[in-house]
Amino acid sequence: TKLEMPTIKLDGEVTVLATVPEVVETLGICAMTWQKIISTVLEEQLKKVPQGNGPLAEVDLWRERNDTLSALTEQTQLPEVQKVLEILQEAESEHIGDLQIVLSDLRKYHVEALDNVKFLSTLERYLKNLTYGTGLNVVLDTIPSLMNALRMVWVISRHYNKDERMVPLMERIAWEISTRVYKVVDLHTLFKEDRAAAKKKIAEAKSTLEQWKKCYFAVRAQIEASGREQHWEFDRKRLFEKTDYMSSVCQDLYDILQVVIEEFYNIFGPELKAVTGDPKRIDDLLRGVNGLTNPMEELSFDPFSIKSAHDWKLIMKEFREEVSVENVKQIFVQNLKDPPLYKNYPPVAGAIYWSRSLFYRIKHTIIRFQEVDELLASERGKEIKHIYLQVAKRMKEYEDQKYNQWREGTEQMLPLLLKNTLLTSSVTEEPVTTKKSVRFIVNFSPVLREIIIETKYMEQLGFPVPEIARYVALQEDKYLRYKNGLENVLDHYHKVMGTLNEAETKLLDDYIQELWRVFKLGHRRLKWNSLGIGDFIVQCTQAIRKFESLVHQIHKHSEDINNKLLFIESTNLFKFPLPKDGEVPKAKEFFEYVKCERAKDVAHMVRTYTAIPQLLIKVEGRVANTNSGKSPKLTYYYAYWENRIYQVLTQLIVKNLQAFNATVLANVPLFQIEAILSVPEIILQPNASEIDKMTAQCIRDCVEVTKHFVRWMHGTCIECPPQHVEEDEVTTFSFYSDISQSPLIIEQAVLITRNVHKLLASLSKYLNQWKRYHLLWKLDKGLVMERLAAEKPACVTFDEELQFYTKVAQEVTQQPLIKDEQFIRLQLAPLAYTVQENARGWVISLGKLLNDSAREELCSLQEEIQVGVFSSCC
Repeated sequence: TKLEMPTIKLDGEVTVLATVPEVVETLGICAMTWQKIISTVLEEQLKKVPQGNGPLAEVDLWRERNDTLSALTEQTQLPEVQKVLEILQEAESEHIGDLQIVLSDLRKYHVEALDNVKFLSTLERYLKNLTYGTGLNVVLDTIPSLMNALRMVWVISRHYNKDERMVPLMERIAWEISTRVYKVVDLHTLFKEDRAAAKKKIAEAKSTLEQWKKCYFAVRAQIEASGREQHWEFDRKRLFEKTDYMSSVCQDLYDILQVVIEEFYNIFGPELKAVTGDPKRIDDLLRGVNGLTNPMEELSFDPFSIKSAHDWKLIMKEFREEVSVENVKQIFVQNLKDPPLYKNYPPVAGAIYWSRSLFYRIKHTIIRFQEVDELLASERGKEIKHIYLQVAKRMKEYEDQKYNQWREGTEQMLPLLLKNTLLTSSVTEEPVTTKKSVRFIVNFSPVLREIIIETKYMEQLGFPVPEIARYVALQEDKYLRYKNGLENVLDHYHKVMGTLNEAETKLLDDYIQELWRVFKLGHRRLKWNSLGIGDFIVQCTQAIRKFESLVHQIHKHSEDINNKLLFIESTNLFKFPLPKDGEVPKAKEFFEYVKCERAKDVAHMVRTYTAIPQLLIKVEGRVANTNSGKSPKLTYYYAYWENRIYQVLTQLIVKNLQAFNATVLANVPLFQIEAILSVPEIILQPNASEIDKMTAQCIRDCVEVTKHFVRWMHGTCIECPPQHVEEDEVTTFSFYSDISQSPLIIEQAVLITRNVHKLLASLSKYLNQWKRYHLLWKLDKGLVMERLAAEKPACVTFDEELQFYTKVAQEVTQQPLIKDEQFIRLQLAPLAYTVQENARGWVISLGKLLNDSAREELCSLQEEIQVGVFSSCC
C-alpha cells in the first residue's frame, strides 16, 4: 500500500503556505485520501485470522501484520507527509483531525504488532520443534522449555498478558500436540507392529499428552509461589479436554497391548505347551488372542475424537469381556498349587471358594455373551464358549479333589488330635532339679483348629462333613475357652517364673516342684476329649496364685535388702570441710576431717549391714518355717546375698576412689600448704613426703572401711565370731582380705598416689623460680661486709648494691602469694616474707658499712683540717 504525495510544490515556510487557499484545499483532499487508505488497511488487518490451527499460524499472522503496518508507518514518517500535516495543522484544516485519529490508530496497532512479533519470535524455535520435530521424543523434550518461555511472554509482554490472547495461543499449542500424537498412533497398523515397539510408542504418546498438562500446572505453581506475577486462571476445558481424552484412549490401547503381550503370550507360552502336551491347541488359542484386536483395526470412527467417546467405550467393554475368560483361565492355571485366600479362610475351603469365585466371573461373562446372539454365534464367541467349558470342568475336578483329600485326612487325623494331652513341656524327661528354662506349652494343635474352621466353611459351601468333625466344630467355643484358659494359666506361671533369679529359683525349689505336680495332670493324663478340663484349669490357677503370693513376699524382703545395700554403696567416704572466710584448711586438718566424717558414716553403714540377716531370717521363716539363720534350704540364698554384699562393698570403694581421684585432678583447692625457706633450700610445709603419706593413709583408711563388715559363717547369715589365731592375737573375718586384693581398687589407689606425687613435683618445680634469690641466704653476710670494707669502695658501689637489694625487696612484694593447682593451694606469703627480710638485712648491713666508712672518712678529714689550721697558725 502506497500513499500518493501531493503534486503541488511545497517549497517555502509552513506559515506562508498555510495562508494559500489553493495549497490548503489540495492538501486537504490529499489528507482525506490518506485517511481512507490507512483506515482500509487497518480494517483489513484487524479482520484477518491465522491461516491454520497450529501456533505457527498465529506467529505468521502477526509477522504479516507487522510488515504491512511497518511499511505504512515508514511512509507517514516521510518529510513530505510531515510537512503536509504541519501545513494543515497551521491552517486549522477540518481534515487534519480525522487523519490524526487514523495515524494514532496506526501507531498503536503497529506498536502492538511489533511487540507481539518480538515476543512470539522467542517461542518460534520451540513451536517449530512441536510442529516439525522428527519424533514424539522431540515434542516431549520441547514442552517444558516452551511452557517456561510462555511464562516469560506472559510476564513481560504488554499484549500477551491477557487471557484473550494467551488462551487461544495455548489452545493452538494443545491442538498441535494432539495432532502429532494422532499422526503417530495409527490403529490400522498399531497391532501389526512389533508389540514391544507398539507399547513404547503408546507410552511415549501418553507421556507427551500428560507432559503438556503437567508442565502447565508446574509453571502455574511457580507463578503462584512468586507472588509477584499475574496468576494463570485459564479455561482448562479449552486447554486440556482434548489432550486428556486422548491420553485416556492411549491408556486403553496400552492396556490392550499389555493383555496381549504380558498376560496371554506369557500363559500360552512354552511352559503351558509342555504341561498340556497339546501345542496345536495353544497355537489356536494364540490366534484367538490375536483376533481380539481385530475390532480395533476396523473402526469406522476416530477413537481420538471426543464425539466418538461412547463408541470407543463400547469397543473397550467388548474387549474386556472377551479377555475375561482367558484372564480367569490364566489366574486359575498359575495359582493352582498356591491359590490366594480370602482373609480368615482356611486352606482347603479357601481354595475351593477361590476356584468358585473365578468360575462365577467367567460364568457372568458367558451369560452377558448369551444376551447378544451375534457375539456368541461368531467364531470368537464359539472359541470363548469352548474355553469356558474346559475351564469350568477343570474347576469342578479341582473342587472335588480338594474336598475328598480333606475328608479322608480329617476322618483319619481328628481322633488322634483329640487324644493329645493338654500340656507339653520343653523337656521330655522329668526334671531332677528346678530350671527356669523349663516351659509348658498348651498342646492344642493348629491342625485341630484348622479342621474346625474347615468344617464350618465346608458346610457353608454345601459339602457333607464327617460326623466327628461336625461334633468338634459344634464344641468350638468350649475348646477355645479351654485353650485360652490354659494359655492364661501358663502365661501367669511363666511371668512369675520370669521374675525369679537363680538364687530365688533354688530357694523355692520345693514349691516349684509342688506346682509341677499340679501341672502333671494335664501333662500326662488329661486329653482334649477328657472330662474335668475346667476343674484342672481352676486348680492350676489357685496353685499359681499361692506361689505368686510367696514370691511377692520374698521380693519385698529382697527389695528391703537391696535398699540397704544401695544406701551402703552410695555412701560418700570422702567428705571435705568447707572453706571458712574463704580460707581452705591446712593439710593435716583436711585429712583429719575426712577421717572423722568417714568414721561417722561407717558406723551408720555397719548398723545398716547388721540389719540384713534379720530380713533373711524372715525369708527363712516363709520358706522353711524356721528362724535360725542357718537353714540348709537357704544355703545357696545366703551365699547369693553375701556375694551381693561383696560386690556392693567393692563398688563402694572403687567409686569413692574414682571420685577422690577426680577431686585430685579438679582445679578446686581443698587444703593449703606453705612454701618456706629452710636455708639453704626452699621446701613445702608439710613436705611432699608427708603429704604423700597422708594421702596414702587416707586411701588405706578408705579401703579398710571393709574391715568393719564381718563375714558370715559358711551356710548361714550369722556373723563369724572373732577367732584366736595365737594366744594373744584375735582375728576377725571381714570382707577386707578379699576386697583389698581387687585389681580395680589397687589400680585406683596407685593412680591417685601417682597423680598426687606428680602434683607435688609440679609445685616443687614451680618453687624453683624463687631460687634466683638464693645469694640472699647462701652468702656469708659478715664475710662479704668485711671484704667490702677492706676494698674501701666508692659511694657509687654502695649505691648500686643498695639499689639491687631494695629492688629485690620490692620485686618480691609483686609476686603472687597464692598458687592454686588442682586440689592443693600453695601459700607463698611465708617464703616471700623471708626473702624480703633477707633483702632488707643486706640493705641494713650495707647501710651500716656505708655509715661506718663515711664516719671514718669524716674523722680523717677533720684531722687533716685541724693539722692544716695548726700549721698555718705556726
